[in-house]
Amino acid sequence: MLPIKKAIILAGGEGTRLRPLTYKIPKALIPVHGRTLTEMVFDILKKFGVKEIVLSVCYMADKIKECFGDGKKLGLNISYVQEEKPMGTAGPLLLLPKFKETFIMLNGDNLFNLDFEKMYFLHKKNKAAATIALTQIPKENVSAFGVAKLEGDKILEFVEKPKPEEAPSNWISSGYYIMEPDVFDIVKGKKFAMVEKDLFPILAKQGKLFGYKDKGQWFDTGDFERYEKVKKEWKEVR
Repeated sequence: MLPIKKAIILAGGEGTRLRPLTYKIPKALIPVHGRTLTEMVFDILKKFGVKEIVLSVCYMADKIKECFGDGKKLGLNISYVQEEKPMGTAGPLLLLPKFKETFIMLNGDNLFNLDFEKMYFLHKKNKAAATIALTQIPKENVSAFGVAKLEGDKILEFVEKPKPEEAPSNWISSGYYIMEPDVFDIVKGKKFAMVEKDLFPILAKQGKLFGYKDKGQWFDTGDFERYEKVKKEWKEVR
């Protein structure tokens, strides 16, 4: 079991590329194998004993709260942090009181069958402020992503949408992170912040940002093509 007990799930996006589906339901509740996308994410966390969940919500927040409630029926303890207007991917770090222990933060529209225990061990060994789970993609697809420039496990920077021949690697962020409470201080006082622009570059300069490579199944449900692939190919975590 993972020593980490708490996870923040980013579930506030409008899912504009999944319209008209997301006109009626929030992206967090789109169906996958007869359940919701977010329940698939819960499965990943529960596998490692992470049961204290903070759902960061904004768009159609009431529908998400109505669906999951306090989480008891799912064997979880769910609380919510609500943005009245989008505050960026670091929004929860702006609204929540500073945590006292290591925690997970992840994009709720990504599914990744990774080994959180190995990731945690690497995170602690490196004394990282944040560790990003990296997934490997074909070199010809790198121009659609931010690609990690690595020195061993250390992330020096992310190169945004490089040409394949100029890419420093073919490892990209999976949207799954392990973080220390110090990250709250870096974005403190901002009204809008992105982990990709306002947090990770600062940690990289400090030498405190690391990457954990995992070849487990990974999907981004960002558009209909990817969503259809998830429905066909995702192997549920049990």
